[in-house]
This record gives sequence, structure tokens and C-alpha cells, in this order.
Amino acid sequence: MRERNDGARLDAAEIGAELGARATLLQFSSAFCQPCRATRRTLAEVAGMVAGVAHVEIDAEDHLALVRRLEVERTPTVLVLDADGAIVRRAAGQPRKADVIAALGAAVRD
Repeated sequence: MRERNDGARLDAAEIGAELGARATLLQFSSAFCQPCRATRRTLAEVAGMVAGVAHVEIDAEDHLALVRRLEVERTPTVLVLDADGAIVRRAAGQPRKADVIAALGAAVRD
């Protein structure tokens, strides 16, 4: 997952769900995307392991304005948000569980 420090922030209204108290794993998916299904399982598992971390999945086709604003070019794309909704990490394609856990280290606040 690569670092993203362009000042972009997202809030609950934009993503259609509450942000996690410590971090949010935001997944952009599409209906027939096989890697999206595997990514959903991985992110849900990691979110369940770390208190205060939420997993939110967004259908890219239903949120084209947000997809364009965030320059999401393929699915799955995963954004790791800190507690304030700032994007701290980004990955396109199916991430490995270890990479997701490592990326949370940059976002989670104690």
C-alpha cells in the first residue's frame, strides 16, 4: 500500500457509513469483480481483529463522482483512512492481509 498525503478527507456522509473510531478500511468494488470478494473477506477479517477499525465497501458504479474525485481507476481499490477521515494509504488490486495490517499502523491512533 502506498502512502497518500494530499490532504484528502472523507466523512460519513460521503461514504454512506460511520468512520471507525480509530481507522476505516474503505473498499471500492464493482459487481462482477472476483478480487473484490476476496478483498472484502480480508478487510472484514482485519477490521474484526483491531478494535475501532471499520470496513466500508462502496460500489464504484453507484458513486462515480467520488470515484473520479479520488482517482479510483480499478476495483478493488482500498483506502485506509485515519480517525478523522484523512487518506493515509492507498492500494489498487487485491491487498495481502499483512499489507493491510501494516497500513493500519500508519492510521490507527491510540
